[in-house]
Amino acid sequence: IIYKMSRTLVIGGSRGIGNNIIKEQLSLGKECVSISRNSSGIHDNLLQEFNVDVINGELPDIDNISSLVYCPGSIILKPFNQITEDDYKSDFEINVLGAVKCIKKYINILKSYDNASMVLFSTVAVNQGMPFHSSVSIAKAGVEGLSKTLAAEFAPNVRVNCIATTLTKT
Repeated sequence: IIYKMSRTLVIGGSRGIGNNIIKEQLSLGKECVSISRNSSGIHDNLLQEFNVDVINGELPDIDNISSLVYCPGSIILKPFNQITEDDYKSDFEINVLGAVKCIKKYINILKSYDNASMVLFSTVAVNQGMPFHSSVSIAKAGVEGLSKTLAAEFAPNVRVNCIATTLTKT
């Protein structure tokens, strides 16, 4: 048996939920890799960090990841008549197309592990219908659809889950 060190890749770990996921993993003695436009501000020997814009930048080659967490956030809260097409495109690009780009880049590495996992983030606004949330709701509905499709496609090798959060104290 060849032992492979496994790490968690957190995309969008500079703040909020992603940052706290990194901190939690590190507190458990687990190695993490972070990809984010900005630094996480965390200094730990178990953390490898890449400052990359997942939409416009080149994703780094990373080995030994058994978990992928995609949680870049965007939220444009405006009345429907004030949201521009560019706002919708921006939300969709970071939430859906960014996830697709990252998953395509790293899926074969994940598949090389037994019990690999992937977690993406949505919002309760998709199912509850909340005022001023049309842009993020459309984008996150795409994330939910992607998650369900990939869960079926990658099973049983890679577990895929989607968490639909509300306001969260991080």
